[in-house]
Amino acid sequence: MASASSTSAKNLFHDSKEKLCERVQNNISSVGSLVRQIQKGSKSNDILGQTIKNFTATESAISNTSAQLDKASVLTAQLHEQADRLTVTGDKISQVREQVRDMQR
Repeated sequence: MASASSTSAKNLFHDSKEKLCERVQNNISSVGSLVRQIQKGSKSNDILGQTIKNFTATESAISNTSAQLDKASVLTAQLHEQADRLTVTGDKISQVREQVRDMQR
């Protein structure tokens, strides 16, 4: 009889162990499903994708702005040079007028 109860206890232990393994496996599957649902619900992938697009567009805009600033810098230097030339030319015109007045006297 001792062996019958021992066999019965072993079977009970084995059954309990199998049920525990099944429950653990079911819980792991449930947690995986829950994580997938949370990820879909949070739309984090969509937000991350949109953020990358915005960053790329910003990077392009910064690059274009930098190129435009370089061009504006060159144009500004050219305008300063032309303004200096106009000042020199204006001075020369004033000198020529004075010479013409001197010659008319």
